[in-house]
Amino acid sequence: MQRAQPAPVKSKSQKKEKAPPEVPDIIVDPERNIHYEKGKFLGKGGFAHCYEIRNQISGEVLAGKVVPKHLLVKQYQRDKMAQEVQIHRNLCHPNVVKLYHFFEDRMNVYITLELCPRRSLMELHKRRKSVTEPEARYFTHQVVEGVLYLHDLKIVHRDLKLGNLFLNDELQVKIGDFGLATTVENDERKRTLCGTPNYIAPEVLNKMGHSFEVDIWAIGCILFILLIGHPPFESKTLEETYSRIKHNNYTIPTETSSSASQLIRQLLDPVPGRRPTAKTVYRDKFFKAGFMPTRLPVSCLTMVPHFNDNALNEENVSPGGSESDSQQVGKPGQSNIPTHRISGNTERERAHRMAVEATIRIPSDCYLSQLLAQVNDLLVRVNADMDEAEAALETYQSPEALPVFWISKWVDYSDKYGIGYQLCDNSVGVLFNDNSRIMLDSAGNQLTYIEKNNREHYFNMQNQKPNLLKKKITLLQYFRSYMNDHLLKAGERVTQRAGDDLARLPTLRVWFRTKSAIVLHLSNGTVQINFFNDHIKMMMCPLMQAVTFIDQNKRMLTYKFSNLEANGCPEKFLHRIKYAKTMIERLMTDSKKEVPRADAGVMIDAVNPQRQTAVTVSHLPSTSSNVRLTAASEVPSIGLSSISSRR
Repeated sequence: MQRAQPAPVKSKSQKKEKAPPEVPDIIVDPERNIHYEKGKFLGKGGFAHCYEIRNQISGEVLAGKVVPKHLLVKQYQRDKMAQEVQIHRNLCHPNVVKLYHFFEDRMNVYITLELCPRRSLMELHKRRKSVTEPEARYFTHQVVEGVLYLHDLKIVHRDLKLGNLFLNDELQVKIGDFGLATTVENDERKRTLCGTPNYIAPEVLNKMGHSFEVDIWAIGCILFILLIGHPPFESKTLEETYSRIKHNNYTIPTETSSSASQLIRQLLDPVPGRRPTAKTVYRDKFFKAGFMPTRLPVSCLTMVPHFNDNALNEENVSPGGSESDSQQVGKPGQSNIPTHRISGNTERERAHRMAVEATIRIPSDCYLSQLLAQVNDLLVRVNADMDEAEAALETYQSPEALPVFWISKWVDYSDKYGIGYQLCDNSVGVLFNDNSRIMLDSAGNQLTYIEKNNREHYFNMQNQKPNLLKKKITLLQYFRSYMNDHLLKAGERVTQRAGDDLARLPTLRVWFRTKSAIVLHLSNGTVQINFFNDHIKMMMCPLMQAVTFIDQNKRMLTYKFSNLEANGCPEKFLHRIKYAKTMIERLMTDSKKEVPRADAGVMIDAVNPQRQTAVTVSHLPSTSSNVRLTAASEVPSIGLSSISSRR
């Protein structure tokens, strides 16, 4: 197979990225005399850049949409923005992004909006492709609620798509971006050709005039994408996509449920007048025919949830489990861990089976080969022609591709038990030397145990603590206690919320240490490398096709591979990406066979397995402490006297 030739070096004048707007550190709303502190960069789209902004008096954190005035020179551009604000500012609904205020200064126009920290359904789609039917039901029902509200106010959104369906911390859907929205009166039909190709209704393409029905069509596309994993009319060319839309040429896979298939066909009816209204869709049997969660956990942004009840259960087989294992899910006698009935609820049982099937579809190497191919491709094309200062500019950043989870702390006790770690959401896990894994959520309630054959079990710690796992749970609690006491800032206990029992948190799958770094591979595909000498962390995600660096100043710099290819990469980062290539190859080897372990107190060097070196303590930044517990004869004797650490 021939590789593409390296791209010619671009001069800075050739780079296509536009300079970001000049935004002051303190943004002033003169009419209300409110001062906002500019926070982290959230992303860009069209003319606008978005930032977190904080009200200096109240402390409230909002999203600030900033549009430079020099980009609004034409009258139609100003009119379009005025119409967007006019439509959006009076809306108030749980499933619509709230617009608070609109003001300007000498350089920019500002719109303050409700902050949606969990990005949009587009990022969910990129990480998960298709979701389970209960999840699709949950998200789509909220979209329909928001659209029903808009249609009652005679508003047509006209650009409903995954990227405009935002998510708050509760994973509540919020319809946003009213740039193409319009109001209609009675039987009025609009004739503007607008929308996003994969979601455009046929009457828009045929210039027949359109109204509320275009939003219903878009909901059909959204539901299809969530369930099937790609747009219904997607093709390699725009011309072919439009042809498929005009001829209603799409296929629903046979495994899709009858209620979902029927609703999709109604929503994607080529005749606008035959499509159901938003009120009719809201009441459709699809939303009643199966389990629909009241809330979903944040982990579903990157991991398939589980839908069994809180009782002790046998559950999913993760990637790497044998086919025979996957066929025995839920059957007693296949595991040392006792099993119970999944649920007396038929809908929950069916949802559970869907989740198991979705989990089995994940590649057995958890995307390592996919990531290696992406890195190889990038290294062929990328040039080291950008300095670090320029690379740190927000115009080159892609913060939407920031990992949902990464390891923020780790404790090496592998000479006796295993490695303990904390995820960025404060959940804690242990990868034991026998390759079994255990994970406790941040609230300390939901426990996941994964056997070395990748069979998963779920427990509610408030109801039952399995006796067979007593020793491992004790070890987990010691790791958790130590990290809480010594490596984390004290904080309030996290309260349990609805939906937490559905979470499947990513777990540490494979790891090793070299003289230069620790290399960690999570079960959601993320590869993380923490470098010892300068404390830089690197997280690579094959699903977002992006890399994130956390530098010495704790700045998070996220780049899509495609942007690095187009704009260049600082030598400092390029060197690490080359190093990562070798580490990914090593991970692929270690994921197929257990890494040999030396006697207590000795670790195999991952780059040179023949060379045994004493495990050493390396200083890492405060956001990722490297601590090694010394050997202890009995678990209960682990205490401060037996722990050594360097901060």
